[in-house]
Amino acid sequence: MRLTNEELKKIYFGAYSFQEREDGYLQSFQYSQSQMDYFKEAFDFWYDRCMASTAKTLEFSTTATRVSLEYKILWTGSEDSFEATVDGLAARIVYVKDIEKEGTVVFDLPEGPKDVVVYLPADATVVIRNVEINAPYTPAVKGPKVLWLGDSITQGFGPLRSSHTYVSVANRLLHYDIINQGIGGYVYDRKSLQKMDGYKPDKIIVSLGTNQYGTESMQDIEAYYETLTEIYGDTPVLCITPIWRGDNMEGLPTLIRFREKLVEIVERYPHIQIVDGFRLVPHLSEYYLDNLHPNALGAEIYGRNLVEEIRRIGF
Repeated sequence: MRLTNEELKKIYFGAYSFQEREDGYLQSFQYSQSQMDYFKEAFDFWYDRCMASTAKTLEFSTTATRVSLEYKILWTGSEDSFEATVDGLAARIVYVKDIEKEGTVVFDLPEGPKDVVVYLPADATVVIRNVEINAPYTPAVKGPKVLWLGDSITQGFGPLRSSHTYVSVANRLLHYDIINQGIGGYVYDRKSLQKMDGYKPDKIIVSLGTNQYGTESMQDIEAYYETLTEIYGDTPVLCITPIWRGDNMEGLPTLIRFREKLVEIVERYPHIQIVDGFRLVPHLSEYYLDNLHPNALGAEIYGRNLVEEIRRIGF
């Protein structure tokens, strides 16, 4: 059966809003219009990435043996992948570098009942239409609504696999209903924090700082958490301090001091819990694409260690 765009929305997760384009493609957004307007004025690099299909998924249960979708790639940051997983295991990977900018992706699936997740590219802006599933399906049932805030590592650059970002790895175990507002190059910027009409997360995860750990002042960080609290009140927040990076070994003491100052700030808020990022990914270049962004192996370990910490502290 071919899904209408309204039917597609029911299995499409990770979006704050949708817009149907004149060509019939469905585009999803994880930011409000006012947030996107801010990025457009502030920095083209951020604006391009704020519309990426970061952590966008189609999720459903079915006995189908074939799923297909028409796609169009509007912008590409890095050439990661379309992917399908069946009961949590990768079933097919289609790399962006191997396909045209517009076309159809087909996923053949094993027989029998199964839970299917189709991941859209994390570091590209992709619109889709004419999704076909050759058997009845039921939309996935998700857990708590979680707003995930971060930089390029949270957006998903590094693994070059959309299902293998640390957020995707963690969420296969946590089953959150996430909106991922990770954006390449991002920093603690309170201006990006704006009320999103109709959206109230149950939890918030913040993973920022690696792009500004050399700052002389912590005022921007203080203002960020003040604004976050003004908008979302005492909604539980998890602060992940910056992970290890090996691209500037001489700067590690500065990064460690930044982490200590960051902890001092967030400890003022009783609704914020802290996870030490230095304990999430091994301090070895083998786990990184470029000694800054975790590769597929590093992201797998990051995501699983994060889940263990979330469960340990009861977040």
